[in-house]
Amino acid sequence: MGVLSELEPKAVFRFFEELCAIPHGSHHTKAISDHLVAFARERGLKYRQDETNNVIIWKAGTPGYENAPVVMLQGHMDMVAEKESDCPKDMEKEGLDIFVDGDVVGAHGTTLGGDDGIAVAMAMAILDADDIPHGPLECLFTVDEEVGMIGARALDASDLKAKYLMNIDSEVEKVLTVSCAGSTRAVCTLPVKRAPFDGTVCALGVDGLMGGHSGEEIHKGLANANILMGRALTAILNKTELRLLTVSGGAKDNAIPRDAAAIIAVRDLAAAEEAAKELGEELKNEYRTADPKVRIRLFPTKSEFVPMDEDSTRRVATFLFCAPNGVQMMSAEVPGLVQTSLNLGQVFTDGDTVVSRFMIRSSVNSQAAETTGKVIALTRALGGQVEIPAAYSAWQYRPDSHLRDVMVEAFRAVYGEEPKIEALHAGLECGILSGKMPELDCISFGPDLTNIHTPRERLHIASTQRTWLLALETLKRLK
Repeated sequence: MGVLSELEPKAVFRFFEELCAIPHGSHHTKAISDHLVAFARERGLKYRQDETNNVIIWKAGTPGYENAPVVMLQGHMDMVAEKESDCPKDMEKEGLDIFVDGDVVGAHGTTLGGDDGIAVAMAMAILDADDIPHGPLECLFTVDEEVGMIGARALDASDLKAKYLMNIDSEVEKVLTVSCAGSTRAVCTLPVKRAPFDGTVCALGVDGLMGGHSGEEIHKGLANANILMGRALTAILNKTELRLLTVSGGAKDNAIPRDAAAIIAVRDLAAAEEAAKELGEELKNEYRTADPKVRIRLFPTKSEFVPMDEDSTRRVATFLFCAPNGVQMMSAEVPGLVQTSLNLGQVFTDGDTVVSRFMIRSSVNSQAAETTGKVIALTRALGGQVEIPAAYSAWQYRPDSHLRDVMVEAFRAVYGEEPKIEALHAGLECGILSGKMPELDCISFGPDLTNIHTPRERLHIASTQRTWLLALETLKRLK
């Protein structure tokens, strides 16, 4: 008997548990893509698996719905594969250890992948059923959404005929999302030189942070470990001579980093310890609400690396200290909506370079370009280069949306209240898909998922049940 076998809706949680048993972090989705192909074959459903491993499964409309408009159900296969520092699991080879705790589902030591495994599971449950009324379906399962919408961008949509898109990739129940920010990924590379230095070698750490989603949680004032590392390096540099050996922090550009580490050499260990202690006390005060467990640690260690020279050390420290990060502007039109932000999500040392990865988000394309320009200008001023591996524009709000009107009616029938209609400061594949299919009328929704992209991720069970009923009622009304 499965861990989730007693949960409702049973079919949804059965398929979700199947998915959790298959490793499916970003860039490692072939196994789950093949699983979906096998699912379609077993049921005699038409399918297409492309070279990127996107999968589309078609199903005819049920009796009475044969001539209804085509509906696309859509979600992404990949998950952000994060784990606790002491978790031994190899997430490229092993499935998740899921558990139920009251009204939530989680995974021991790792992210759960409810973002967006729950969408895949819901679509599979609908495809598998013979008693759910619906029009003709195109169920699209994309890969590598979390690392730049790779699957959606590579999709050939020439054989897709959907008029409506129901994207199940939102994480707050009772909210119907009708537009989202576009995003730009920026990879900044600073070259460094190395030279011997006579000093005490130390490990410098920033940890204890909450972390979180770089779009949905950027407004919460959460500390960014990479930015705090720049602050720590600068604080120590102001007290004593310092040389940087290596620096690293964060794992994904779309996750606010929870920790960062550096190996440094200092001339005066006591002065460096004093600077680290003072900064630690300052940060405890500054983040006493948003990130109360923040801490700075400094202790002697050993390393075989040759230190960076003085100029390289200062350039890297300056970059991390001065890099723009967090909310840049709030929307003047939509109360509470972040209009533009960026996140320094990952830093690592690669030989004689230090690489930094940013995720820039904005619902205004010109402002995204401006913010990207600031990152480029800073990097070039410090002797580095910038690559833009991925960018996509925002999903624009449609004043007239039949799908939105129908879904609002369905929401009232299920909940007995009005939904919240909002724009999202995070990336959704609706933007790319509506760009490929200009007539596509889109909406995004989903059950409550908390602390996504962290090992504290939880999928809420009762919320999943209600969201499932909303999806079925919407399909029933799209006739």
